[in-house]
Amino acid sequence: MVDATNSAPIRILVSACLLGDKVRFDGQHKRDAYIVETLGKYFEYVRVCPEVEAGLGVPRETMRLVGDAGQPRLVTRKSGVDLTDRMADFTRRRLDELADLGLCGYICKKDSPSSGMSRVKVYGASGIPERTGAGLFTRAFMARFPRVPVEEEGRLNDPVLREAFIQRVFGLKRWRDFEAEGRDRGRLVQFHTDHKLLLLTHGRPAYTALGRLVAAAGDLPVDDLWRRYGEGFGRALERPATRGRTTDVLMHMMGHFKGLLGADETQELLEILARYRQGMVPLVVPLTLFQHHIRKHGVAYLARQVFLNPHPVELMLRNHT
Repeated sequence: MVDATNSAPIRILVSACLLGDKVRFDGQHKRDAYIVETLGKYFEYVRVCPEVEAGLGVPRETMRLVGDAGQPRLVTRKSGVDLTDRMADFTRRRLDELADLGLCGYICKKDSPSSGMSRVKVYGASGIPERTGAGLFTRAFMARFPRVPVEEEGRLNDPVLREAFIQRVFGLKRWRDFEAEGRDRGRLVQFHTDHKLLLLTHGRPAYTALGRLVAAAGDLPVDDLWRRYGEGFGRALERPATRGRTTDVLMHMMGHFKGLLGADETQELLEILARYRQGMVPLVVPLTLFQHHIRKHGVAYLARQVFLNPHPVELMLRNHT
């Protein structure tokens, strides 16, 4: 099984103010303890502050997005100086530099006219702001690197969104590590098999489409096969996993214990699955019991499933979902 936690550092781009750098317009920071102290144990951070790196000072006049939400201008609030072209020049240079770093994610500062991911205020002709924009740097980043997961620090406070983002980060790293070891069609079949249950929690259509691609591996050029599978794998993880689909996967796992569990053990699993489906217990509860039975009975197929540990258990992400 490919394990991203045992390979080279996982590089994540992060808004510098979230790491404690005093780069905000008022000379302060927005240090995020979870990003620094918890995720920082697993990720190698690459700092970015578009406004400072574009040559603007600290402290500096505040800015806002104005005009069309699709192509807004970046303008200082009091003096009305248009900084759009300056930010665009910096962004092109910075994205070129980032292209060779193998970034697996980006955590940006919410609401920022340069770094916000979504719902950034855009001031139209009426002067009344609408939350329809994205920061100029982050918008360009997402267009340049569409497969790299992006999330705002505020949304990481939501347990479901937090796990979804981190799962995508580790998923992208596993795929890149796998690809770096050599483009062998037989290994691709195993990669897909190991991710079967994880993919099913995100939706059967994506899993089926990827399965068909793997089945046709011998008929496709290697470069095309790897490109299409990598893109499809990333898109599959973008679709949120649901409690219902996850319960279906857990029920599927029970089928691998047919004839191995006693009546009491089977009933215990069924009761815990019912509680999980109803939202009474987090996912870690049924998974812990399943892992016990997998080890006890030596169910090799399930033991290889990435679904059981798609990210470090120390993050305790499944204690809350």
